[in-house]
Amino acid sequence: MVSFADGPVRVSVPATSANLGPGFDSLGLALAMRDELEAEVVGAGLRVEVTGAGAHEVPLDETHLVVRAMHAAFDLVGVRPPGLRLSCHNVIPHARGLGSSSAAIVAGVVLARALVAGGTLLVDDATLFRLAARLEGHPDNVAPAFYGGFVISGHDEDFYAVTSPVDPRIETVVFVPPTPVSTEVARSLLPASVPHADAAADAGRTALLVAALAGQPEQLLRATRDYLHQDYRRAAMPESLDLVDALRADGVAATVSGAGPTVLALTDASGADALAARCPGGWDAHRLAVDRDGTRLG
Repeated sequence: MVSFADGPVRVSVPATSANLGPGFDSLGLALAMRDELEAEVVGAGLRVEVTGAGAHEVPLDETHLVVRAMHAAFDLVGVRPPGLRLSCHNVIPHARGLGSSSAAIVAGVVLARALVAGGTLLVDDATLFRLAARLEGHPDNVAPAFYGGFVISGHDEDFYAVTSPVDPRIETVVFVPPTPVSTEVARSLLPASVPHADAAADAGRTALLVAALAGQPEQLLRATRDYLHQDYRRAAMPESLDLVDALRADGVAATVSGAGPTVLALTDASGADALAARCPGGWDAHRLAVDRDGTRLG
């Protein structure tokens, strides 16, 4: 008979940046900005508390994304707890292209497994990752949130994720605008097809980006050039694309982070502070290391 853990369990999940320019829906990088959550099985009912980002915007009932992910993981095991208490302290900005929904989903499935006694024996990491990817619909943010670092992911018969090295010299600066853009709006601007030459150019840049991140950061500017999605989205985030253009004109490997509108710049320790000083008025700049750990319990 399945039993539950005594007392609360805690988890922290990193922000993520998907695409990194050319790697549309396939490349993702974990960043050192973390949401922290705590959950506990209780006798009955559901209590959800949220502080930080999105605190006054997200539901506090069964439709909360973390709760939905927890229930999906409990169903995978074949058990539902009598009641739950969930506390979320959110740091990752919502609807800014930094993987807030993936962080919520990954946190939920990991919390649920940890609340089941012997949960790691019943559901291994690969199975839990695939569940999270199915809930999100695509794995490019879920994979680095779960595993940490730089991850190449996709879907064939099922979702897959392969980690790849990141040169320790590489850091990031993210520029977060005050106005959100939904993923649905950003995706709606993409064409049904693109020229073959653009697809071929993007494939080459994506392959180069794997090598650049692994140990040849001098190739990052060339490797982050995108032909498939960023310019099509300019109407939804003109200020973001203007900043990307300005940074790239100065030799900075800048891209739109995920579906935007946050701008991600790949740099090194010597240039990070000067780069952060270029933050537009009203925006927030964060100097973030690459997060190597992924989701952490405890």
